[in-house]
Amino acid sequence: MSIIFVILQSFLLVSMAFGGGSKLAGAKNFVEMFESIKLPQWFRVVTGLVQLAGAAGLVIGYWNPITAVWAGIWIGITMLVACLSHFRVKHPVGSAIPAFVITLIAATLVVVHQVA
Repeated sequence: MSIIFVILQSFLLVSMAFGGGSKLAGAKNFVEMFESIKLPQWFRVVTGLVQLAGAAGLVIGYWNPITAVWAGIWIGITMLVACLSHFRVKHPVGSAIPAFVITLIAATLVVVHQVA
């Protein structure tokens, strides 16, 4: 397993664990974000669980790299939907940049695994 794969995997793991945990805990910024994108609060909880499932896949992926690849695909799709949610309600492009960057990192994780 290459060092780039481990670095990307670790970054995604921390991002998804922190983001998912914050959504489940009801952090004010995520509550307000889901209100602004016109989604119900129960969907915030579901999104938090989806992110934590991706983080769990990344943890397992340290021992089973193909699981990390599937987790990367899972996270990439999740973050792509997050970008589209921002565009749907006509938020400024800057509000979707964090989700877009994570989408790119997840895609890079998948590609790096295929090359390695």
